[in-house]
Amino acid sequence: MAERRRRSRDPLGLRRALSSRLLPGLVAAMSLLAALALAGAHGAAALAERWQQGAAAAVTAQVPDPTPERMDAALAVLRASPSVATAEPVDPARLGALLRPWLGETPALSLPGVIEVHLRDLGGDLPALADSLRARVSNAELESHGLWVARLAALARSVQGIAVAALALVAAVSAAVVAVATRAGLAARREAIGILHDLGATHGAIAGRFAARVGGLAAAGAVLGAIVAMPALLALAQLAAPFAGGRAEGIPWDSLPWGGLLMLPPFAGLIGWFTAQATVRRWLRRLP
Repeated sequence: MAERRRRSRDPLGLRRALSSRLLPGLVAAMSLLAALALAGAHGAAALAERWQQGAAAAVTAQVPDPTPERMDAALAVLRASPSVATAEPVDPARLGALLRPWLGETPALSLPGVIEVHLRDLGGDLPALADSLRARVSNAELESHGLWVARLAALARSVQGIAVAALALVAAVSAAVVAVATRAGLAARREAIGILHDLGATHGAIAGRFAARVGGLAAAGAVLGAIVAMPALLALAQLAAPFAGGRAEGIPWDSLPWGGLLMLPPFAGLIGWFTAQATVRRWLRRLP
């Protein structure tokens, strides 16, 4: 009786025709790669935002012959600008310690005075501020990090583009795997499908049974892949935390791309469903 009920629910024998282990395992491997690509794109975006907010707002003012009067005059000009949030002189001992690996203990040249400037408005007129500084303090220079920020932003965009391309490739490979598995299931149940087709079963009904089964297996495989990817994603997030302004202590749950990870199972299920529908309908159209 139980066998008869099982056959009535699964007249095509899809549970045996579509392997319940092979397809979810392959989709799980694809989902693991997709999760790593999502993490790469998410991390690149976070690092780019951090760098742009930090480095773009950081400006260095250099004052040759840093007498107290010249340093005070430079600080007065910088602090009077509405686009400057803070302007603080760098301790000469700290500057010497930073340059010691290159200049040695006693540099032959006198070091200029350095002022760390953080901008309040990233769209401020830096050339005008530099002109005001030079007019008040001769030979003073104002150096921004816009070139490096642009290069870092370009690098982040390249990493994001590669991650998106990897996601597209994973989706294409997943669709190919589902198509192959569906064709194998069709070949294994060719006789039963032919009988149902001759009895009047529509293409939509037959394709719907295959698509539902394949979509469920693909979604289950994606859940497994996302779970397997979690330890690697957490380890990578912990390593990248100091570069994004966070702490390396504890488990960085907040830095994971939760939205993308939660979307993996339904997206994999949709890929499986649509691919199975297209594959089965194309196969049925070739029946005599």
